[in-house]
Amino acid sequence: MTTQIIFKIDAKIKAKAMKRAKSEGVPFAVFLKMATEKYADGEFTLGIVESDEKFNAKTARAVRTALKDIKAEKNLVRFASDNEMDKHLLSL
Repeated sequence: MTTQIIFKIDAKIKAKAMKRAKSEGVPFAVFLKMATEKYADGEFTLGIVESDEKFNAKTARAVRTALKDIKAEKNLVRFASDNEMDKHLLSL
């Protein structure tokens, strides 16, 4: 017995996914069925794939500096309460 799954997805994402499946010679429905089966069997895990996209030099330098400061516990804003933190964040 089979059942039908209905969910909402952005039309552009659906079109892009269908185009990719078609270019790989697989009907999109087959991909969805296979992915669901593998996920149910514990053979498919969701995750984030690191892209080749890189920060520009200025942003990379800012991120490196921020990470270095965090590790050294420097330049960190500490708050006495949640309200104080909210007030600070809303002022930015």
